Amino acid sequence: MASKIARTPSLLLEYLPAIYQEDPFVGQFLSAFEKIILGREDDVAFPHKGVEATIDGLAAFFDPKETPEEFLPWLAKWTALSLRADLTPTKQRHFLEKIIQFYRWRGTKKNLQDLLELFTMGVPEVIEAGAADMQIGVYSTLGKDTYIGGGPQHFFYVNISLPRADPEVQLRQREIAKAIIELEKPAHTFYELTVKYPSMQIGKHSTVGVDTILGVVESS
Repeated sequence: MASKIARTPSLLLEYLPAIYQEDPFVGQFLSAFEKIILGREDDVAFPHKGVEATIDGLAAFFDPKETPEEFLPWLAKWTALSLRADLTPTKQRHFLEKIIQFYRWRGTKKNLQDLLELFTMGVPEVIEAGAADMQIGVYSTLGKDTYIGGGPQHFFYVNISLPRADPEVQLRQREIAKAIIELEKPAHTFYELTVKYPSMQIGKHSTVGVDTILGVVESS
């Protein structure tokens, strides 16, 4: 028969009356509890750290940079937020790290631009209708993107320039942008979203009529 491995009695014996400290069985019996509570170091495999070690590292669970990936949704709920499932863990951590700042500036043009840049990885531009006076080549179509005497009340334009991507990624980026705008805009306002993608990249997309067109591809 294989001989059993003799293990050091549990440190928890120190907390028992002297009569129990002399019993070898009790010393071995308590080693399992020591493993779970104190993280006893021995040759017994155990998938978790001791409870005491977990409590010592509790502060890390509240740090967006340090918390385990599976705790990101839990941490988000502490800030009254539900994270989108299609966001990468890196974006989720970066967003949670700045959430208080974003809440402070919620409803402002700057906050909307910052959020769109963070979540779409694009270059957003938010223009209030009053600022969209006639500019040749930019805002110059009467009744569409410019108005005599100024634009409509409580209206703004959102233009986002994004890297070229496959149609599925483009659709997801647009959905993310719309969700952010709907969440952040003041309730009484409305908007027009235009997403632009480059159509020509030398060495990548440069064959006219095959994989590129002149200008940019717009999605309104």
